[in-house]
Amino acid sequence: MSADALPLWLQWLIAALLLTSGVFTLAAAWGLVRLSSFYQRMHPPALVYVWSAWCVTLASILFFSAQHRGPQLHVWLIIILLSITVPITTVLLSRAALFRHRVAGRPDVPPPLQPQAPPGRDG
Repeated sequence: MSADALPLWLQWLIAALLLTSGVFTLAAAWGLVRLSSFYQRMHPPALVYVWSAWCVTLASILFFSAQHRGPQLHVWLIIILLSITVPITTVLLSRAALFRHRVAGRPDVPPPLQPQAPPGRDG
């Protein structure tokens, strides 16, 4: 079955999902350009690229499911891995940058948190 044989409503839905993905990606790029600090610049790609990937994944599932006349869910593996790894790598990258900025002695970086002593027990 070719792409021309897909129902028109499905073609429009897939196109809308892909265009939405492009809009999300442009929003992330705009955030990278406009935001001033490294920590602010980390948020747009981490948040928006996952939403963009979800749109592409849903469009892929719809397209291949309609093309093969049955559910094609193997694409879910990609988005599940992306949804897990992107936030984790963002946190690790921000912690590494925070550590480097603290070692460099930058005055705009807050000091590390100190553990609090457990409250005393009365009685």
